[in-house]
Amino acid sequence: MFITKKHIPRRTFLRGAGVTLALPLLDSMVPAATLLAQTAASPKPRFVATFIPHGASPGYHLPAGVTLPASTLTEGKLTEMPFIYKSLEPWMNQAVLLNGMHCRSAEAPPGQSPADHWVASAYLCANKPKRTAGADIYNGTTIDQMIAQKIGQDTLMPSMQMAVEDPGANSSNCGEGYSCAYTNSISWSSPTTPLPMELNPQVSFERMFGDGSTTAERAARREQDRSILDSLTGSLSRLRTNISAADRARLDEYAQDVREIERRLQIAKKAATDAPAESTVPVGVPESFDEHIKLQFDLMALAFRGDITRVGTMLYARDLTSRNYPDSGVLVSFHGGSHHGEDPKRMKEYSVMNQYHVSMLAHFVDKLSKTPDGDGSLLDHSLIMYGTNMGNSNQHRHEDVPHILIGGANGQLKGGRHITYPTKTIPTGNLLLSVLDRFDIHLDSIGDSTGRLVEL
Repeated sequence: MFITKKHIPRRTFLRGAGVTLALPLLDSMVPAATLLAQTAASPKPRFVATFIPHGASPGYHLPAGVTLPASTLTEGKLTEMPFIYKSLEPWMNQAVLLNGMHCRSAEAPPGQSPADHWVASAYLCANKPKRTAGADIYNGTTIDQMIAQKIGQDTLMPSMQMAVEDPGANSSNCGEGYSCAYTNSISWSSPTTPLPMELNPQVSFERMFGDGSTTAERAARREQDRSILDSLTGSLSRLRTNISAADRARLDEYAQDVREIERRLQIAKKAATDAPAESTVPVGVPESFDEHIKLQFDLMALAFRGDITRVGTMLYARDLTSRNYPDSGVLVSFHGGSHHGEDPKRMKEYSVMNQYHVSMLAHFVDKLSKTPDGDGSLLDHSLIMYGTNMGNSNQHRHEDVPHILIGGANGQLKGGRHITYPTKTIPTGNLLLSVLDRFDIHLDSIGDSTGRLVEL
């Protein structure tokens, strides 16, 4: 570590035995009398895309006064969040609710059988994947990887791909002749290269802070209940003597976050070790969905804070999942609940599950909003997209799909609004094209796009 009397370089790392610790942004990393744009505090953009299958309960994702299908474009001010998005209400002024778009890429090609349960991979590229169960898969480069190529090449991890359900891809064919690759990953670095979605938080943690340590060394450290920070005690102490009181508090808070995640990882490891022999939960993966996804989101937030990465994706679940979510208060399975038969009671029940899923995202948004980052918060400098590829899942319809954008996007997103597009007229590829614009990536088209969402 090299420290001058003037400032600490932004890309300062503390290294110990098998550990590399990236640091959060500190005031000491900002040279005095320098324009913000020329300093380490210049806002770094972040992008997160989250995908959830099976659509949303009809009507419960719409603002008051909005109905679907719509014949004309309508735009209005968000005065309160719809039922499903209620947990995001504290950040309503940094949210844009989008309805009415058409997810054509999830529909079957002409003359073929339905594709919708096998094409989660289309979410971020708006391409219809090639129907094949062989090695000749073909999808499209996803926008998260385009953004990572633009803003992630000077970070330790250009992007993070995370999931909360085991792909269990023991077969090449996941249904209707489609490769499991299309179901298992929403992040593709090229049309033929799906990136694995990491299920295990322990693996993500080691990638974030490891420094070439062997599997045996990492296992020995965990067995001894030692923190990665234990080998950095001297470096942390020396650093603290060279920074301000405010920076010391910020550094201590960051270190506490690291230790807290380690504690939760230890709990998950013990739970898996003590589980019955027939349990299929991998060691290090919390059995509870609630704890699992919160831990994954907290790791992503920590990676953003340390500028370890600036791009992330989260796969909430795989299509056709039979998983249920007891913490939501709903006992029906996810896929089972999505087929509500248009029964009002069952639609209400499904909306409660939808609301619970969004509350997990709200946990992440809250974390970003409370984390200082340069001249604002991590949320001010992030763009989060939460969406699906179905409208009415009971009928397997792909028009009128709901999406929500959250975050300041470095001042490039005007929040507090809802926009509803005329049914079956605006493909979701237009949204992807518009998101890329926010990261200074200007393409003529992507997937099935026909233009940009100029209303954004």
